[in-house]
Amino acid sequence: MSLAEQQKLESQYVMHTFGRKPVELVSGKGMVVEDADGNSYLDFIAGIGVCCLGHCHPAIVDALQKQTERLMHVSNYYYIEGRGQLARQLSALLNGGDADAPEPWQTFFANSGAEANECAIKLARLYARKSAEEKAREAGASDEQAKQAFEAAPRTIVVLDRSFHGRTLATLAATAQPAKQEAFQPLPGGFVSTPINDVDALKALFEQQGAGICAVMLECIQGESGVHLCTQEFLQAVRDLTNQYGALMVCDEVQTGIYRCGAPFAFQHFGVTPDIVTMAKGIAAGMPMGACAAPRHIAEAFQPGDHGTTFGGSCLAIAAAQATLNTLADGFTQHVNEVGAYMREKLATVPHVKEVRGVGFMNAVDLDESVDAPALVTAALKEGLLLNATGAHTLRFLPPLVCEKSDIDTMVQRLSAML
Repeated sequence: MSLAEQQKLESQYVMHTFGRKPVELVSGKGMVVEDADGNSYLDFIAGIGVCCLGHCHPAIVDALQKQTERLMHVSNYYYIEGRGQLARQLSALLNGGDADAPEPWQTFFANSGAEANECAIKLARLYARKSAEEKAREAGASDEQAKQAFEAAPRTIVVLDRSFHGRTLATLAATAQPAKQEAFQPLPGGFVSTPINDVDALKALFEQQGAGICAVMLECIQGESGVHLCTQEFLQAVRDLTNQYGALMVCDEVQTGIYRCGAPFAFQHFGVTPDIVTMAKGIAAGMPMGACAAPRHIAEAFQPGDHGTTFGGSCLAIAAAQATLNTLADGFTQHVNEVGAYMREKLATVPHVKEVRGVGFMNAVDLDESVDAPALVTAALKEGLLLNATGAHTLRFLPPLVCEKSDIDTMVQRLSAML
């Protein structure tokens, strides 16, 4: 079927929620994808950070082939192979490599980053309520008084301006970008935003509303807004204030996690440890999967029936995620940090680039106002490049973690010639 025929079918039968580029991709290997006409492209967006091992990595293909021949889905009513082992691997990564730390992290497996963040929102609020009830009972409160404490517990979640946490109603409410929210009002309440890296504003917010705040939810590096990093001072202030007021610190690692920024998780670059961590995108190298993890004393706020999913943590997703983490454990930290630094160095030489930002393989450039970034992304298809624009003059680069310096040289050469 031709591209024109495919476009006609989609225009008639697929909801118009994406402005697709005029290309039909049909195959891929590593950093390269091919379209239906046989043209090849270097992929510097990797399914929006999903294909962390590149396209059709042998370890993922093998794991999925073997699993599909045995079992694909049975629901979460039953135990399945690999789920406990995968959760233990994630606990080790979150505990700095210690698989047998005194308190393990426990994981809820979902289908996407939005679902992982929904889980985190529910867990943070439920934990605050159950903690308030428990403290009341420890103080000798009656059943009625304990119930009142449960109902009166803090439930406000602080988020950052320009954040992005998903497109469900709750995660959209947590996404402090009015332009994305306006068409879908009224949104769920209970969220308040504060500027990124403004410690004074954060302190003032806690002074005014601290008694009602149950959590701060943030991305250590904001992705959708153009790769903007939190400062270490700001993240430390978040950690200190949440500790002081008895609130939780939630790190959205959907885009930054799973070695995207070199370390297993971006928060590990900043010297803080959150209370809840969400992840998705690269966790299963192309299979739909999300996860929400918390130390056991927090995770135990959930009891059977409090949260659930039909497809989350399926046999296929678990198999792909295990193969992904096993592969990434073999030296990718050094590779991502070294080649990512090389990428930023080379991007700084591209004409019309005003600023380069990023960590590891999560990078962005701001171009001067003479360059239309979305138009540049479309034009780059003719030069064999898959790129991504997050704003009128901003390009974001999320290549597979198998990206080499030679791939960067080729991309920079083609991009520079275009500009």
